[in-house]
Amino acid sequence: MLVIEAKLKGSQNQYKVLDEMILTGQFIRNSCLRYWMDNKNVKRNDLQKLCAVLAKDKNFPWAKKLNSQARQASADRTWQSIQRFYRNCRLNKPGKKGYPKFKKFTRSVEYKNTGYKLSTDRKKIEFIDGFKAGVFELWTTRDLVWYSQQQISRVRVVRKADGYYCQFLVNVERKETHNFEGNTVGIDLGLNAFYTDSNGNAVKNPKYLRKSEKRLNKLQRRLSRRHQLGKPQSNNYHKARKQLGKQHLKISRQRKDYAVKTAMALIQSHDLVVYVDAERRAEGRFKDC
Repeated sequence: MLVIEAKLKGSQNQYKVLDEMILTGQFIRNSCLRYWMDNKNVKRNDLQKLCAVLAKDKNFPWAKKLNSQARQASADRTWQSIQRFYRNCRLNKPGKKGYPKFKKFTRSVEYKNTGYKLSTDRKKIEFIDGFKAGVFELWTTRDLVWYSQQQISRVRVVRKADGYYCQFLVNVERKETHNFEGNTVGIDLGLNAFYTDSNGNAVKNPKYLRKSEKRLNKLQRRLSRRHQLGKPQSNNYHKARKQLGKQHLKISRQRKDYAVKTAMALIQSHDLVVYVDAERRAEGRFKDC
C-alpha cells in the first residue's frame, strides 16, 4: 500500500462545500454510534443499512447528498471504534477500554471507488456526488499518472491547518533491492539521543518541539488574549488560532520527516535491525524488525 497526499486548490466557496461534506460524514458516524448504543446485538451490516435509511429520511436532506460509499466509509469508522472497544474488553486491558465517543471536530471524509473523478493527466479531481464541490487542482510532488484508477482504492479529503488535502490509497507492491553483507545492529530509542546502536554510535535528537516552544508560547498567549468568554469569537481570534495550528503542523512534519529519513538510512545500511521492545524492556528481551 502507498499513500500519496496532494493539496487541493480551489475557491473559497468550494472549501465551504468540503466542510459540509466533512460535517455530513461526521453526522453519519455519530448516528451509527447512537444506533449501536440504543440497540442490542448490532452488527456491521446493520450500520450499513442505517446509512440508506438516513439518506431517505426527509429530516436529513443533506445526508443523501453524500456519496453512498462515503456514507458506508463513515459507518465503517464507527464499527472500527466499536470493535476496538470489544477487543480491549476481551483482552481485559487495564485502565480505560476506549468506549466509543461522539465526534465533534471531524477533519476528514473518505470515498471508496465512486463519488469522484480524476482527470486523464491525474492533475485534477472532481467530486461528483450531491454536494457538487467541483474541480480541484492537485498539488503534489508525487505523480499519480503512473497508477491506474483501479489501483486507487480509497480517497480521503482531509482538512489541516494550512488547507485541504486529498490522500490517495494506492494498491501497489513496493520492492527494495538490497545486497546482503551480514551487517547486524541493535538500537535503543531514547530522549537525549534519537537512538543509540550496539556499535556505540548515537544519532542526535533534533528536538524540534523544544526549539519551537518560544514561538508556540507566543502564539498561545495571543490566542488567549483574543478569546471572548461566552461570545462569538472574532476574526482576529480565528486568525490567531490558524497561526497556532500551522506552527504545530510544521513541527509535526519536521519530526515525521526526520524519523522517516533516519529510519530509511538505517534500514538501507544494515541487513538486520534489532530494537528494544518497550513493553518487554524490563525482561531484557529483543524484537526483530
